[in-house]
Amino acid sequence: MTKVKICGLTRECETEYMNRWHPDFCGFIFAGNSRRYVSRERAAVLKALLSPEIRTVGVFVNARPEAAAACAGEGIIDLIQLHGQEDEGYLKALRELTDCPVIQAFSVKEAEDIRRAEESSADYILLDHGAGGTGKCFNWKLLSGLKRPYFLAGGLTPANVERAVRLYRPYAVDISSGVETDGVKDPIKIETCIRRIKDV
Repeated sequence: MTKVKICGLTRECETEYMNRWHPDFCGFIFAGNSRRYVSRERAAVLKALLSPEIRTVGVFVNARPEAAAACAGEGIIDLIQLHGQEDEGYLKALRELTDCPVIQAFSVKEAEDIRRAEESSADYILLDHGAGGTGKCFNWKLLSGLKRPYFLAGGLTPANVERAVRLYRPYAVDISSGVETDGVKDPIKIETCIRRIKDV
């Protein structure tokens, strides 16, 4: 069954939604340029409110490896997601600091981007549109022939997530703006997405 990640938690009430509908992963965004940014201290508060079965993911953009590793070491996050220009050298440096699983995100515009993603030494890959957070889908037809499990992100909503899961069977889907209304997480959209994914 495809797993579910709801990304960009910022408020206590959102942890209540998560505990009610139990996605597999929840994401905290530590990139300062995001409107969904949270501090490590804020993330720690939200983490404490989440059911322990929900794994937390810290999203970093070109941060120092030490910063990502510290969040994992403090128990704030269970996985590290890299959403910048981090390369294999960065991954090697991170591995020397932590054994926390790593998700590496790739912006997909053409087939070559899929090939690059397949070669990543990260534990998981995430395929997205643009730099992430655009609310747009990339050309899903490029997924044909992809051999390794992946997180599918970018433009997923209650209207299209069931089709994405049924056609492409990703390891997980990563949803953020698609379950928001006026920029905040919407419990009805969260419930609808999770129900549709789990019914496939």
